[in-house]
Amino acid sequence: MAEPRIIAVSSSPNHGFSKQPQPAIHLLAGLGVEGDSHCGKTVQHLYLMRKDASAPNRMQVHLLPAELLDEVNADGFQVDPGGLGENILTRDVDLLHLPAGTLLRLGEEAIVELTCLRQPCAQIDRYQPGLQQRMFSHEDGKRRPRVGVMGIVTQGGIVRAQDRIRVDLPPEPHRALTT
Repeated sequence: MAEPRIIAVSSSPNHGFSKQPQPAIHLLAGLGVEGDSHCGKTVQHLYLMRKDASAPNRMQVHLLPAELLDEVNADGFQVDPGGLGENILTRDVDLLHLPAGTLLRLGEEAIVELTCLRQPCAQIDRYQPGLQQRMFSHEDGKRRPRVGVMGIVTQGGIVRAQDRIRVDLPPEPHRALTT
């Protein structure tokens, strides 16, 4: 297997579905992506803010495997980096099967701790009809989201495309990522 890498980085100052690819993003410890609409100590996702705006932000950074884009694009969809709202597009790391608490060392300095799976929402079908159903897999008889993972920034730093990703698993017993 090839060495895990970052393929693209994206951000957007506005709440919306897609994010714009950037040459680099600056991860801020305890906050998220500098200048991104989801950056903050408390929850920044509009739906979750309506439930409890004071809740801690466990979804500061959205990471998505590039292999998913390869698959859906081969099936006739057109999804570019940042298209599904991800901040970091990865390759050659099995994000969806890493345990909660995994540390991803991104580039030279940044560290993101994985907290949960991203739940596919109806906005995906508004982006491209029929795409939402492709954001689920069926494993062990269960429907499982596969539209990426969310994390918190435990150590800040600049992250760019082609930066290396190093994976540090948490101590056992491991807990699966959930939504």
